[in-house]
Amino acid sequence: MADETRADLLEAIKRQGEIVRQLKAAKGDSSKIAEEVSKLLELKAQLGDGGEPQKFSLKTPKGTRDYNPEQMALRLGVLDKIVSVFKRHGAETIDTPIFELKEVLTGKYGEDTKLIYDLKDQGGEILALRYDLTVPFARYLAMSKITNIKRYHIAKVYRRDNPSMTKGRYREFYQCDFDIAGQYDPMIPDAECIRIVSEALTSLDLGGFIIKVNHRCLLDGIFAACGVPQDKFRAICSSVDKLDKSPWEEVRKEIVEEKQLDDAIADKIGEYVSRSGGAKLIEELRQDQALMKQSAAKQGLEAMELLLKYCDIYRVTDKVLFDLSLARGLDYYTGVIYEAVLTDSEVGSVAGGGRYDNLVGMFDPKKKTPCVGVSLGVERIFSVLENRKATSGQKTRTTEVEAYVATAQKNLQEERMKILAELWDAGIKAEHHYKKNPKILAQLQYCEESGIPLAIIIGEGELQRGEVTLREVATRAERSIPRDTLVDEVKKWIQSQSK
Repeated sequence: MADETRADLLEAIKRQGEIVRQLKAAKGDSSKIAEEVSKLLELKAQLGDGGEPQKFSLKTPKGTRDYNPEQMALRLGVLDKIVSVFKRHGAETIDTPIFELKEVLTGKYGEDTKLIYDLKDQGGEILALRYDLTVPFARYLAMSKITNIKRYHIAKVYRRDNPSMTKGRYREFYQCDFDIAGQYDPMIPDAECIRIVSEALTSLDLGGFIIKVNHRCLLDGIFAACGVPQDKFRAICSSVDKLDKSPWEEVRKEIVEEKQLDDAIADKIGEYVSRSGGAKLIEELRQDQALMKQSAAKQGLEAMELLLKYCDIYRVTDKVLFDLSLARGLDYYTGVIYEAVLTDSEVGSVAGGGRYDNLVGMFDPKKKTPCVGVSLGVERIFSVLENRKATSGQKTRTTEVEAYVATAQKNLQEERMKILAELWDAGIKAEHHYKKNPKILAQLQYCEESGIPLAIIIGEGELQRGEVTLREVATRAERSIPRDTLVDEVKKWIQSQSK
């Protein structure tokens, strides 16, 4: 690249960089910023064509992370336990595209719509990365002829939120969803979702937890009784939803200054949302004359009474708290809402969900498919378990290898390979060293470091006698067995260890 051309290009990059900085500083339109950033990257790419190495920032995008093998092993173990709970309750799985038409996602999340990641126009389609798995599921139901399904879905979602890596809050993360769609009697599927949350969190051994429950109709009744205009119900709901992260003083300030409600109305809301309990709270609220004038409040209390009754039958009452501060800000919730919080950790909510009877109808008014579901925050769960592992010094196995084939002398790699073929054919997870003549000590040390439970050792003497040596890595106990019974002996040993 000629010096003059390079100088012009550097100047263009400088100007374009200034445009991007100004737009970001002014918090301009995100699509415009993305367009200008794209231009800047194209100019930088041209600069790299001159044969000189480009300098890259070696980091992951903000709010994302890489996972090493040990972290992935822990992560997959978490997912396996959650999926086993979902399957125990009869769920089947589906998958949906990682991106949707933007019009599918907009108008479904209330104030959180601003957190949706927009994509550049591709061939005339305005697209966005999925924000959660619930709206795509509702779109899937509206497109299909399915009216009843119990499904789970585990996949990545994307939110342009302020990340907190230490608390497991990312911009790219997995959600684990379980949903029941169909016309059923009140609170029966809703109570099962709460039971599923309890089973999943118990199986993961996360310590103490509480599942907060509330009802959107009851919240609407409370807002009406306090004097909130109906057109501000959703906005106030979004403010109340912040009580799990912010004190009432901050939420009250937002209600008064940003949402422009009178101080007296805000104070009345504060009196209600400070209350929690169980069946006794329902009776107390029924004595509230102002609240009982609201039909929505009556409907919500009747539903909560039935829900708590079913939770008692499902033996989860000790984990459930009727909490009037629980709001769940997403616009699509219509009935019962719930959220699980760990009592021994500061990561916040690790599961949440509720009933959304009208979401499918937003895509197809002819379809009235009631739904209720729950989403487990696997990233936060993973963060808790990862921190616990780091504190305890425990090491997680990153492979499932059951047997390692080792050689004690040189030039026996082909014998190793023959044994491996037999083990693989029998469905046994096995591996060996990829060098022809590795040292026996290095091979056995690898088994100990990797947590491989069984070593199969062959040497010239064993070959002459038609034997192999089985070595239990943990105890270092060894015994010789006939070569032709190797597969059966290894299977027997593996079965004995699983009992």
